[in-house]
Amino acid sequence: MVELFLSKTEVNVTDSIKDAVKSRVLLLEKVEKLIWKILSSDGIYESRLWLCNTLSSIRFITPSDQRRLFMNLLRSKQSKRDVASQLLRMIFEKRPVRVGDFVVKKSNMLEKFFQGNPKRILQWFDHFASTSESWHKKGARAISQFSFINRDMCWDELEWKGKHGQSPAVVATKPHYFDYLDVLRTVENFLENVPMFWQSEELAVSVKDGEIFQMDTQFFVNQFIKLMYEDDLEDVWRVLEEFITEENFFSLAQHILIFLDEQELHFFVKSLSKIYSEHPSNNFECTSSWCEILLSEKSSQFIRLDEFHLLNAVISHGRKLLRLVTDEEHTEDRRIIQELLKSSDGSDIVHWSLIKECSEMKVHLAMKLIGIQSWIVHYKLSEECNTKESFESLFSRNRIKFKSMSDYSLIHPDPEEFSEETDSDDDDKYRKVRKKNKRKSKNKNKNKKRRKNYIHDEIDFDGLLDLGTSFRDHSWLLSTDNYSCSWNIVDLPEHLSKHCFAIWMKSVYFQI
Repeated sequence: MVELFLSKTEVNVTDSIKDAVKSRVLLLEKVEKLIWKILSSDGIYESRLWLCNTLSSIRFITPSDQRRLFMNLLRSKQSKRDVASQLLRMIFEKRPVRVGDFVVKKSNMLEKFFQGNPKRILQWFDHFASTSESWHKKGARAISQFSFINRDMCWDELEWKGKHGQSPAVVATKPHYFDYLDVLRTVENFLENVPMFWQSEELAVSVKDGEIFQMDTQFFVNQFIKLMYEDDLEDVWRVLEEFITEENFFSLAQHILIFLDEQELHFFVKSLSKIYSEHPSNNFECTSSWCEILLSEKSSQFIRLDEFHLLNAVISHGRKLLRLVTDEEHTEDRRIIQELLKSSDGSDIVHWSLIKECSEMKVHLAMKLIGIQSWIVHYKLSEECNTKESFESLFSRNRIKFKSMSDYSLIHPDPEEFSEETDSDDDDKYRKVRKKNKRKSKNKNKNKKRRKNYIHDEIDFDGLLDLGTSFRDHSWLLSTDNYSCSWNIVDLPEHLSKHCFAIWMKSVYFQI
C-alpha cells in the first residue's frame, strides 16, 4: 500500500525510531546507487539532456546575468568555439541582418565563398528575370545594377551564351536579355578582374538580409569565429553581446548547453550559483524550483555535477527515469529495487522523523534523500495503482479532495464549490471546457520525431489496455493543485510524487 505522508506527524524520537530512520537512510542510499548505476551505464546522455532542460527552465535570470553567463562561456578556453558556433547559427537564423554588413565590409569573405565553387555561384547569381518576370533577384540583381553603372569598366567581363554579346543599350530596353548571360563564366571573370564589385553597394544590398548564410552556414560560422578569436573584431563581439542580452534565456540555454562537455556544464552551473546567491529563491511550485533553491545555497559551488544529475533525474524527470529502470537491460536492478522497497518501513513516525533529521543536514543532502523518497512514491504508484478504485482509495486515505471527471479536459472550476466529501457527480458547472492549447499541439507536432522513442513517457499503452475501460474515463480534479487541471491515471504518479516532494521539502526548508 502506497503512503504519501502529506500530513505532518509530531514525533517523540526514541532509540528504536532512530534505528528505523538509519535503516531508511541506508535503503535510500542503496536505491541511489542503483539509480546512478543505471544512469551511468546507458542513460548518461539522456541524463545530460534532462539536466540541460531543467537548467534552461530556471527563472529570475536578468538580461545582465544572462550576458555575464554566456559571455563567460564565449571567453572560456574549453568551450568558446563550440558556444560561438551555436550562437552564430542562432544569429544567422534569427537576426541575419545584424551580421550581413560584416560580410560586405570583409569583401574577401565573399570572394573566398564563391572562388572555385560553381555550385554556390549558380545558387546565388543565376536568378535573372525571364520574359515572364519583372525583377532580377539576389546576386543577379547586383550584377545587373553594377554592370550598368560601371559599364565602361566591366561590360566586357560579361560572358554571353550564343554567338554574340549584348550591348548595354539593348539590355537596358530588354532586361530579360540578362537571362542569356553565362553566369558561371561572368562571375569567375568578376572574381579575377573586377575587385570593385565585391566591395560595391549593389552587392552589399543583395547580401545584407542574411539569406546567403543559409547556403553554407558552416562556412560563415568559421569565418566569423576567425573574426572573433583571431582578429578580435570588436564590432562582431558587440553584435554577439547584444544578441545574448536580448534573446530569451530558455532559447539560448536549449541551443547551447547540450554542446558543453561535463566540465563546461559544471562551469556553467557554478556560474549560475554565483548569480542565484545574489537572488535567493524559496519557491517549490515549479519543475525547476529545487534547482533554483539549491543554486542559491553557498554550498552549491562545491556540489559535484553527478549529484545535480541524480537530483534532477529523481525530482524533475521521474517518469523518464522510471522508463530507464523498467528497461529490459536493467531487469536485475529493478528486481533489487523491488526487494528493497518490500522491506522498507512505511510508518508516519519513521517518515517524519527522517524529515526532521533532514532539516539538520545541508540542503543538497536533504534534497537528495527526499528526492529519492519521492521517486519511490512515483515508482510504487506506477506499480500498484492502475485502476480508478485504487486511486480514489489513495486520495481518501491521504485526505486529498477530488472530483471524478468523465472526460480528459482542462477546466476552470471554482475550488470553493467543491464539497469536503469526495463527490463523483458530473454537474455541468464543474465541466467548463478550456480551449485546446494550440501552442502545445504545435510543439507536440514539432517534436514528434524526437518523442517517438519515448512515447511511453507520456502514455503507457500497455497499462491502459490493462485498465479494461476508456482512457478518458479516468481523470480527476484534485485539491493538490487547487483543482486547476484534470489528472489521469498515467500522469498521477508523477504529479503526486512531485507534490510529496514539495510538501516534504517545505517542512525541511521552512521548518514547518
